[in-house]
Amino acid sequence: MQQGPQSRFGPNVRIAPDAFVHPSAQLYGAVELASEASIWPNVVVRAEVLEVRIGARTNIQDFVMIHIGAGTGTIIGEDCSITHHVTLHGCRIGDRVLVGIGATIMDGCEIGENSIIAGQAFLKEGTIIPPNSIVMGAPGKVVRERDNAAANAMNAWMYARNAAAYARGEHRLWASADFAEASRAERARLQALYG
Repeated sequence: MQQGPQSRFGPNVRIAPDAFVHPSAQLYGAVELASEASIWPNVVVRAEVLEVRIGARTNIQDFVMIHIGAGTGTIIGEDCSITHHVTLHGCRIGDRVLVGIGATIMDGCEIGENSIIAGQAFLKEGTIIPPNSIVMGAPGKVVRERDNAAANAMNAWMYARNAAAYARGEHRLWASADFAEASRAERARLQALYG
């Protein structure tokens, strides 16, 4: 992991060598970014106390705000997609979770693996969401149960590939025929893996 004085973010930020961080992102305090994770334009992550940990292949999309809570850090699992304009505040997100555009997840919330939090949902403090849930509303409630592992992992895979392309200065990877073919193969692999 990149850390210490060589990091433009300060000595407490740890970034895996193959992670992608857009130049406009701002990371402060005890923040850890795992392998193939990506931080997109205008993201702000702050961890003045406790820590923020972002798992492998997880993408934090444009204009997301991640902060610690009052006594709770923010931990995000592997293969997650935290989409545009989301606020995460002192919560725990399991593996293979997609959080929809504009959602807010507050202090002490725990989101089970393979879940989807719909756009604009608001999860009040201490909300516990079981695995394989679809959550909607304000306050957010489970409206359906479904294992979303394959679809959510696929979205994370697409962003991991896109981040690697952006790091090379290539901004149209998703439009290429090669990417379409690779996507079909990866989708089949994930369906076989997760059923």
